[in-house]
Amino acid sequence: MATDPKACSFSKKKPIVISLGGSVLYPDKLDIKYIGEFEAFIRSFVKQGYSFIIITGGGRLCRDFQAAARSLTKLTDYDSDWLGIHATRINAQLLRTIFADICDHVIVDGPKKIGKMKHPIVFGAGWRPGWSTDYVAVSIARAHGAPVVNMGTADFVYSRDPKKYKTAKQFESLTWQQYRKFIPRTWKPGLSTPLDPIAAALAQESKLITYIINGRDLKNLANLLRCKPWKGTTIS
Repeated sequence: MATDPKACSFSKKKPIVISLGGSVLYPDKLDIKYIGEFEAFIRSFVKQGYSFIIITGGGRLCRDFQAAARSLTKLTDYDSDWLGIHATRINAQLLRTIFADICDHVIVDGPKKIGKMKHPIVFGAGWRPGWSTDYVAVSIARAHGAPVVNMGTADFVYSRDPKKYKTAKQFESLTWQQYRKFIPRTWKPGLSTPLDPIAAALAQESKLITYIINGRDLKNLANLLRCKPWKGTTIS
């Protein structure tokens, strides 16, 4: 378990920016049970005075749309990205509907919509081709001077794919320079990394702290937000 004192930068004065991986919401099909648990989790923290900006990924919905288009036509990266962006937006709309009583009814789908929070929860989605929703989360976090919690399906950042390589090394902390050596330098639609290269470059430039955590483990997430021992990777 990792205990990072920087995690205590979470406070009620600034929103907690979460990049919620689509694979967490939509692994093979929409995970209603998990969404219900996530709702209860977020509402419990809102009652304690915390606020959230949650950026949703596309998950299997995104990949299914891209695969369907690819089977019928020659799919460009540009069009593939737009299919992914709209998948992230429908996921964001789903959560916005569930949290309608306590969230902003406008989805942040572009930089001009970043502003002062008028509600305890704001949802965001993909903006434009060329980057993932991680970049959106980093951009918003920079605007608010807040760290990013990246909720994917991996417990840590690894040196290699742990599903393929048993010798893959896990890291509890990394610098941005170290992290960027493990990932490609350019963005491609469907790229699977804890944080995409465009987002990582912006985070490094902005000197943002990002926490990589398994989004399925909400108890572990609670420990992180409360500055208790937690499992995951800190990149700074």
